Amino acid sequence: MTSHEIDYTIYGEEMQFVEIELDPQEAVVAESGTFLMMDTGIKMDTIFGDGSNQDKGVLGKLFSAGKRLLTGESLFMTAFLNQDNGKRKISFASPYPGKIIPLDLSKYGGKIICQKDAFLCAAKGVTVGIEFSRKLGRGFFGGEGFIMQKLEGDGMAFVHAGGTLARRELAEGEVLRVDTGCIVGFTQHIDYDIEFVGGIRNTVFGGEGIFFATLRGPGVVYIQSLPFSRLAERIFASIPSKGGKQRGEGSVLGGLGDLLDGDNRF
Repeated sequence: MTSHEIDYTIYGEEMQFVEIELDPQEAVVAESGTFLMMDTGIKMDTIFGDGSNQDKGVLGKLFSAGKRLLTGESLFMTAFLNQDNGKRKISFASPYPGKIIPLDLSKYGGKIICQKDAFLCAAKGVTVGIEFSRKLGRGFFGGEGFIMQKLEGDGMAFVHAGGTLARRELAEGEVLRVDTGCIVGFTQHIDYDIEFVGGIRNTVFGGEGIFFATLRGPGVVYIQSLPFSRLAERIFASIPSKGGKQRGEGSVLGGLGDLLDGDNRF
C-alpha cells in the first residue's frame, strides 16, 4: 500500500466533520480552510499540490501544483503529520450543509472522478489530479466544464456533497439522467455525457435547464440534492441590497411586521 492507512469517524448530521486517527508518522493532506481541530504532536506543513511528487524535485512539485490551478483550487495544500509516539486525532469540517463521503480508492480500481470543489481531505499518498473531458458537449454544457478532479491511489479520500446524498450503482448499460450540477463523483468506468432535454415548452419554460447529465454504467455514482451553486443562487436572490426580494416569515404586515418584531437591521 503506497498511501498511509488511516482510521476515521464521521460525526454530525447536516454539518458533518470527519475525525481521522493517525498512527506515528502517518499523515493526511487537506484543502485549505477545512481544518477544524487536532491533538498536540501533529505538525502542520504547507506543501505544493497534494504532496505526491515531493520526492521528484522542483519540476515534480510545480507540475503537481499546476494541475490544481486548472481546477480552480489553490497552489497549496496542507499536510498534517503525527510526530508523536502515540495515536493522535485531527478533524476536518464540511464547508456547507451536506454529507461527507468516505472513499476507499482501493475498492474502486484506484480512481474516482469528482466535481472540482468536492475534495475535502485524504491519506498522504493519494494523488489529486485533473480529468479532461474528451467530449465537446460535456465540456460546454455539462456544468463542470472540460476539467474535473480525479483522486488516484489506494488509500482513503473524503469528498463533500451538498444536502442529502444518493449513491447509485449502475449495471452494464444502465443509464441515469441527472441535473448537471448534482453530480458529486463517479467511478472510472462510468460513461458521462450530456443530453438535450427536448421540447419547446421544456426548454423555454421548464426552469430546469436545457441539458441533462447522462451517466451510463457499469459503476457507482454519487449524487447531491443541494449543489453549492444552487444554494448560493437562492441566498443571493433573497438579499435586498443585491436586488433580491426580501422574504419574511409570512407576516401580513410585510416590512412593518418586520419592524415590529425586531427583524430589521439599522
